[in-house]
Amino acid sequence: MSLTVATEYRRNKIHPKKFALWVGCASILMMFAAFTSAYIVRQAAGNWLEFRMPDVFYISTVVILLSSATLHSSYLAFKRGQTRLYRVLLPITLILGLAFLVLQYQGWLALTAIGVELTTNPSGSFVYVISGIHAAHILGGIAVLLIASVHAMALPHKVTNARKLRFELTLIYWHFVDFLWVYLLVFFTLQQS
Repeated sequence: MSLTVATEYRRNKIHPKKFALWVGCASILMMFAAFTSAYIVRQAAGNWLEFRMPDVFYISTVVILLSSATLHSSYLAFKRGQTRLYRVLLPITLILGLAFLVLQYQGWLALTAIGVELTTNPSGSFVYVISGIHAAHILGGIAVLLIASVHAMALPHKVTNARKLRFELTLIYWHFVDFLWVYLLVFFTLQQS
């Protein structure tokens, strides 16, 4: 039976765990597409407060994109056997992910400072809820990055299929939540125009 599974895997050319992750990412994307669609429908209904997104959200975008670059570089270093670079870049990615969350919180504080609170108007409520749910997905990624960082420091650097797969799953998810934030920020920015 294991021979059949191995043959099926070679034929499909995608690992079942990667496939499951892609399905999960597609579900998350559909959820956020529903949120942004609801935003547009509610905006058309009137009673909508217009406001400019605080600059800190754009700064957080740079930070999250930088974290994707450091994680990808860490992955390449891992595959090439560059232990030191791999072990340095992975925790840097974790720190950048945490910095993104701190900047998101500062963005929410900046919204409150300009009079856009969670319950003031539906326009603000949508921004808080959508960015908050995204932040929850980032927290999941941070937990995975923390585990990956501990593994990087505690285990000898050895490129095995299992470790490579774990790293690739982490990479796919992190790139996905980064892309998702860019989509959301572009969406919010275009809705202000």
